Amino acid sequence: MVRALDIWLVPYLRRDKALARAPCTDLIVAVCDHFEPLHGADREIALGRVSSWRERLGHFQNLYRDSDGVGPRQTFFCPIEQYDEAVQQSLAEMCGETGSEVEIHLHHENDTEEGLREALERGKEDFRRHGLLCRDQGGATRFGFIHGNWALHNSHPEGRHCGVANELAVLRASGCYADFTMPSAPDRTQTRTINSIYYAGCTPEPGAHDGGIPVSAAPEGTADLREREDHLLLVQGPLGLNWRRRKWGLAPRIENGDLTMANPPTRDRLCLWLRLGIGVARRPEWRFVKLHTHGALPRNSAMLQGPTMEIFHDVLAEFASADRTGFRLHYVSAREMVNMIHAAEDGEGGDAGKFRDYRYRLG
Repeated sequence: MVRALDIWLVPYLRRDKALARAPCTDLIVAVCDHFEPLHGADREIALGRVSSWRERLGHFQNLYRDSDGVGPRQTFFCPIEQYDEAVQQSLAEMCGETGSEVEIHLHHENDTEEGLREALERGKEDFRRHGLLCRDQGGATRFGFIHGNWALHNSHPEGRHCGVANELAVLRASGCYADFTMPSAPDRTQTRTINSIYYAGCTPEPGAHDGGIPVSAAPEGTADLREREDHLLLVQGPLGLNWRRRKWGLAPRIENGDLTMANPPTRDRLCLWLRLGIGVARRPEWRFVKLHTHGALPRNSAMLQGPTMEIFHDVLAEFASADRTGFRLHYVSAREMVNMIHAAEDGEGGDAGKFRDYRYRLG
C-alpha cells in the first residue's frame, strides 16, 4: 500500500492514549541529524557545511535556553563509511563549543555480520580519535545508531540496504546503547510498533524490531533488559496523521518527525508530537520527542539555520512558560535522552534535567 499505511495505520488508530492524556511536566527534545556533509560534495564544501552549523548553533544558543540553562543542540549521526579526518575534527570542535554530540550512522549493502562488526569497530576508533562517543560506567565505548536507508535489521522487503540477518545482536555486542532509526514511514521498512520506547529482541528474523517490550518505570520496569545481550533499546520518534491541515483544505499528512524545508517544525506539529505521548510507562509526565532531519542538505539547512527555526524555538519557550502548560523544557542529545529514559525506568522522578549523565557520559 502507498506510504506503508497498511503497516502502521491500524496500530496508530488502536494506540493507547493514556500517556498522551497525562499532564506533561518535562518535554525532552532531541534532534537526531542524519548528517552527511560529504553528500554530493568534496571536502571543502563539507567543511563549509560544518562551519555553517557551528555559526548558527552558536547564534541559537545566544538567544535560547531551556529549563536547565542549556541551549539548542543537535546530535550528528555521521556515516562511518564516509569518514574524513578533517571534516570529523571540525565537527568535533563544533560539538565541543555547542554541547552537540556525534553518534554512528551507517549505509551498507549485502553486508555480513563480520563486515558489520569490523565497520563498527573501525568507526568507533575513528570517532574516538576526535574525542567523540560516550562511555558507560565500566569505561567501555558506547554509541547511538541510525541505519542508513532505514533498513535496520535487514528489514527492507527486497533485502536491500543491509544484508545482516542478526544486525541488532551485532550492534548490541559492539556497544550500541540504543537505536534511533524509527520511524521510517513512508518507507516500507516501518515497524508496526509506533510511538514507543521499547526493547527489541536480538533474533535473526528480518524486522525482529517490529515489536518488543515497552520500557516501564519501577517497580514493574524492565531494567534488567539493559544488561542482556539479546535485547536492544529502540527510541522512536512520532508517527501519526496531521489532521490539522484540513482547516486549510489540505489532505492529512503523515507526521513522522522529519524536519525539512517542505515540512518545517510548527506550533501544530508540536501539539501533535505532545498528543502522541511518547514516554515511559508509569512515568507519563516525562514526554520524549525524538525528531530527525538531514541537516547537511542545503535545502534543509537553510530552514534549520534560519528564521523558521527561531520561530519554533519561540514556540517552545512559550509552551514551557508558566502561563501556558508550565512544563520544563530540555534540549538534549540522543545520549542524554537515553539517560533520562533509564532514570525513568529506575523510578526516578521530578526534574528530568538532573539525569543527563545518568548512565552514559562523554569522555
